[in-house]
Amino acid sequence: MKIKCILVDDEPLAINVIKKHLDSFESFEVIHTCNNAIEAFNILSRESIDLIFLDINMPRLNGIEFIKNLNNPPFIIITSAYREYAVEGFELDVTDYLVKPISLNRMMKALNKVSRNWDSRESTFRNNFRNNTQNRLKENHFFVKVNKKMVKIYFDDILYIESLKDYVSIKTDYEDYVTHYNLAAIVKLLPSYQFMRIHRSFAISLNKVKAIDGNCIQIKDKKIPMGRNYVKDVKNNILKGIIEA
Repeated sequence: MKIKCILVDDEPLAINVIKKHLDSFESFEVIHTCNNAIEAFNILSRESIDLIFLDINMPRLNGIEFIKNLNNPPFIIITSAYREYAVEGFELDVTDYLVKPISLNRMMKALNKVSRNWDSRESTFRNNFRNNTQNRLKENHFFVKVNKKMVKIYFDDILYIESLKDYVSIKTDYEDYVTHYNLAAIVKLLPSYQFMRIHRSFAISLNKVKAIDGNCIQIKDKKIPMGRNYVKDVKNNILKGIIEA
């Protein structure tokens, strides 16, 4: 599984240097490039990102303030022409601080740090997953607020979930439920071995997939598009028949 990266810098040359370095490392994949922190913030709100390469001096919002506004930040490597922010950066728990111009050798050292931390985090996650599997398997429903009342919805009844901006529509075999959640929040309430996000606006029940038709998932008679950045993982996981924990 590749580590998904975004590059945030208002200098195109700096973006190109980092991209060229990352091309040498198969475990890292550049998903997006951004020329300001606001654009990066919007990407993080709708997609799962593992690593940010972040400049500091940018228009509208600088990199330090951007980090302070993140609730659950991914790994962060600061890339800056200025050394004086290094202490503050490490106090914010960034993985590394690279001073421009960035050499390939220095980039390799930073990526090694990310890989070690990634492996440690994934190992912890897998252990916690195994320890909690039995308890999770006992859960077969959750409650959501619909029209001022709490409604029980069984996981096995859900076909797919569609984002409606500040609401989501939970499509089931029997009824549609509209509730005041965003898609990312509702997915966190569902068992990851049974549900998967396939688009910025859709999550599906893997048990209900009837077919994969090009870049669409068919559930009953509904064809649901897969987002460009989700296609590979979705197809791999469905065709393997499992979700990697």
